[in-house]
Amino acid sequence: MATLIGRARKLLRENRGPLLIASCIVVGSLVGALMAIGSDLPQVEQLEELKPNIVTQVFAADGSILGEFAIEKRVIVRYEEIPEVLRNAIIATEDENFFNHIGINLWRIPGALYANFRSGRKGQGFSTLTMQLSRLLFLSPQKTYERKLREILLALEIERRFTKKEIFTLYCNLVNFGHGNYGVEAASRFYFGKSAKDLNLEEAALIAGLPQSPTRLSPLDHPEAAQRRRNHALDRMVAEKYITPAQARTAQNQPLNIVARRSPSSIAPYFLEEVRKALERDYGFSGIYRSGLKVYTTLDPKLQLVANRAVRDGILRNDRTARGFRPVRESALKDGVIPEGFTLSDWRQPFDVGDVVRGVVTWVEKDGAGLQIADTVGRLPLKAIAWTGKARVTDVLKVGDIVPVRIVKLEGTDVKHVAEVTYEQEPDAESAFLAMDTRTGAVKAMVGGFDFERSKFNRAVQAHRQTGSIFKAIVYSAAVESLGWGPETLIVDSPITFTAAGSPTWSPHNYDMKFEGTITVQHAVEESRNIPAIKTLQAIGVEKGIEYARKLGLKDDLPPYLPIAIGAGEATLDEMVAAFGTIANEGLRMTPMLITKITDNEGNVLEEKLPEAHDALRPETAATMANILRGVVLRGTAQRAASLGRPLCGKTGTTDNWSDTWFVGFERDMVAGVWSGFDDKRKSLGRGQDGARTSLPIFMDFWREASKQLPKDQAFPPPMPSLQAEMAEARQIP
Repeated sequence: MATLIGRARKLLRENRGPLLIASCIVVGSLVGALMAIGSDLPQVEQLEELKPNIVTQVFAADGSILGEFAIEKRVIVRYEEIPEVLRNAIIATEDENFFNHIGINLWRIPGALYANFRSGRKGQGFSTLTMQLSRLLFLSPQKTYERKLREILLALEIERRFTKKEIFTLYCNLVNFGHGNYGVEAASRFYFGKSAKDLNLEEAALIAGLPQSPTRLSPLDHPEAAQRRRNHALDRMVAEKYITPAQARTAQNQPLNIVARRSPSSIAPYFLEEVRKALERDYGFSGIYRSGLKVYTTLDPKLQLVANRAVRDGILRNDRTARGFRPVRESALKDGVIPEGFTLSDWRQPFDVGDVVRGVVTWVEKDGAGLQIADTVGRLPLKAIAWTGKARVTDVLKVGDIVPVRIVKLEGTDVKHVAEVTYEQEPDAESAFLAMDTRTGAVKAMVGGFDFERSKFNRAVQAHRQTGSIFKAIVYSAAVESLGWGPETLIVDSPITFTAAGSPTWSPHNYDMKFEGTITVQHAVEESRNIPAIKTLQAIGVEKGIEYARKLGLKDDLPPYLPIAIGAGEATLDEMVAAFGTIANEGLRMTPMLITKITDNEGNVLEEKLPEAHDALRPETAATMANILRGVVLRGTAQRAASLGRPLCGKTGTTDNWSDTWFVGFERDMVAGVWSGFDDKRKSLGRGQDGARTSLPIFMDFWREASKQLPKDQAFPPPMPSLQAEMAEARQIP
């Protein structure tokens, strides 16, 4: 040994110069590399003003949460709000020396490097919480030695600028815990339905173990792997003396008890999407998904739920009449079986007797079938398919079919677990609905179609459809205001023909193909006579009619021809609702409003929206038209709505071939409208399926409940005396 040492010393003396030069080169290269890497590092000062992505929340008018917009679901918490049991679990699992090291764990580096050298791959890590934070914020997850050096340098800089508590809090708020949940608070709420401060030992251990691989360790998708990782975290807590072995064994024997608080489908998805588009227009993508806005809206959840049911029932009813029975088109089967854990968006909302919800057929026989509806078992008897005309359930359904069913009966005690259902079918027909406060323009309820998941096209605001006879309310409003007409003004309902050079002859007719001779304006509106409406537009002039349509808020290009009097022009439902709301609001048109206030995450008001009013009609004109439209409900095409016992005014509308049907009705404080039809404008709801049969029943189902919120005395005042005197002249329009 002494001889070897001597030889080594002699070798060093003889090669001192070259070795010194080589050492300088190595050290210089290393220092140069570190300086080069260090000069290109991100600025850690950014952490002082870090604003992580926060959920934007949208609130209904009653303060309840209507929906959320987020790339990362995150709820920020302070260090004091992280319970000790969770802090201990994270420290023990991820970095037992966190409160003692300088950002890197020097003792773990040699072992990790040796393990990687022996295995020939970069699999063994030595990251501390601070290094994980630096990688999370500033670096890519790619495993290279250069990235690891950057990670170390950043960790040292972070430790120099921030306290241990600040670093730990940042980690707990930023780390991914799976399924779009970032931070311990969002993870706790998602997996256990509780705040992080309320977690028990085994729950805290599970949360602490997830950051290693949120996807591979997901307790929803890989419960066995999640349980092993949780139990490892508990063992680590024993090793670090945070808990006793007995406490660990007790916790390890507990089931995961995951409740998976998945975000429920919004009760108003079409409304929520309109809010999102407005926010994106004004605040941009980053403003919605990163800054945690608080958005306060006009929507009334109770009215929205009523509207949802009314529209869904109406669409199913109209589709059945128009199209009859059709084979089921959608199946849950994959490789011949229903996948384990299969779910539908419908199942995120609670349901009750009378609701329509989709289910999956699990078995079927000639006399009945069974369905899975969330955690409820559905029973479908033979009588439930009677309307299809089929003699056996097997002629209608097969295993795996996804079908809408109506809940007839629910059985169970603490948990509703068995339901009797009747069969519905996925419709082709559509309807749209919108209700608005006439005084402010606040939209109270909006339904854009049968199923938002199936079609996000919002027929309440995006569908431009022929207005049919509801446009007559605009024509007569113009006549009342510009010509001084009134309910008793006489007009002749007789044949008329129009000819123009280069155009075919046009001979319009009434709905019943009859002519009634001299009638009053009141009767013409109540019975929706076409010829009187055309003659009225002829009397005021087409340009004047279009001018009043613009005053009342219609934006579409209206052809300057007489057929617009009977609905040849197009409009959207929200435009027509606002137009009728003008009559209810004494001639003042309110722009439909969805948002009342927007604040930032700290509660500072960014925007406060006020009602937007436009003078459109004189108050006496509005009063006259309200009384005329009241007659439509009492004696005319909407007479079935008189059964509601309300001072309701309104107008039905139907286009040729029954392809578009409408009803818009109002009292003094609220107006609502319904459109029904097919997205394909060429399709018909069926002969005789007019607005009174298709859209009015939907309105009535809604108004029956909604009107309970309205004052009982809602009668409109009679026309002004001066106008009554003009009416008394009873001029006759040929």
